[in-house]
Amino acid sequence: MTQTSQLRLPASALVAPAVLKKLQSRSNLVGLALVAHAWGTVFAAMALFYVFPNPLTFILAVMIIGARQLGIAVLMHDAAHNALFRTTHWNNGLSDWLCGYPMMARTDAYRRYHLQHHMRNQQDDDPDLILSKPFPITRKSLRRKIWRDLSGQTGYQQRKAQILNAFGAKELGLFGRLAHFWRKLGGALVAHLVILAMCSALFHWSYYLMFWLLPFLTYHMAITRLRNIAEHAIVPDNNDPFRNARTTKTNWLTRLFFAPYWVNYHVEHHLMMHVPCWHLPLMHKTLLADGYGARMELAPGYFDVLKRASARSNDEDTPGTIVHDGRNRLKGNFSEGFSETA
Repeated sequence: MTQTSQLRLPASALVAPAVLKKLQSRSNLVGLALVAHAWGTVFAAMALFYVFPNPLTFILAVMIIGARQLGIAVLMHDAAHNALFRTTHWNNGLSDWLCGYPMMARTDAYRRYHLQHHMRNQQDDDPDLILSKPFPITRKSLRRKIWRDLSGQTGYQQRKAQILNAFGAKELGLFGRLAHFWRKLGGALVAHLVILAMCSALFHWSYYLMFWLLPFLTYHMAITRLRNIAEHAIVPDNNDPFRNARTTKTNWLTRLFFAPYWVNYHVEHHLMMHVPCWHLPLMHKTLLADGYGARMELAPGYFDVLKRASARSNDEDTPGTIVHDGRNRLKGNFSEGFSETA
């Protein structure tokens, strides 16, 4: 058996055929309902501040919308696995307009690299290894990273590098660079103009800045980091498909503010990557009932994972700096051109 085959198990070896059929069933209606829920929550959070304008509702709106932005990215991720919609081509074009472009991402581009992550999870050639390999780190380092996220430094550097990359090389000339930008980010530009128009029609144009761009560049970045840490950092066995990813328990608060649309069931997702996100709780229960629980890497909560991921002594702390390069990509964050040291 090759190393790649050891990293992936056939779905038929995990669950009974009838259960597998249920788990792999897709639905256009459910997919659209989840997308509608995400966008409905975004505009409901804006309405909360519009009706009750005060610092508390402002902070709540930013956090709720930032979490739904992660949720929209999660739904695009499902589409990249052809799992969000039953109609295959909806998982490309419709996913882009409803999920990808608003997050400045493209489903097809994300799919190409992300499937490599599934094939080579936690191996040296895993494109997402950069997101988990540095851990554990010190608490000081973790605080710096979270501060960079919440203060907008991470988001600014990522978007700046992405935009620079979209314009292409200077040798293309003005019109060549504009055409290159349109191919890379034209859809995102249109999507953001639509969001601006909707904010203007429903509330005020400034709501686009306050309640789309601000969460996108701040809170969304912080919880995306939290998600990345929880999924693969400090896992006990990089070569065991039950233990090279992590499932993290949640409650309604963590689902609202940190982990939307069942993104916490990551062991299950890696065992069967084509299972739609809404079937992951059933898959989790099935695996536990069939006796796989002892083999699975499970965490009681996100803060428990953060504590373990920052367990190095502060005496070993080495402050780092933000480094970005418009020609490189860190695609695991649905972004381009950003990396950082300690």
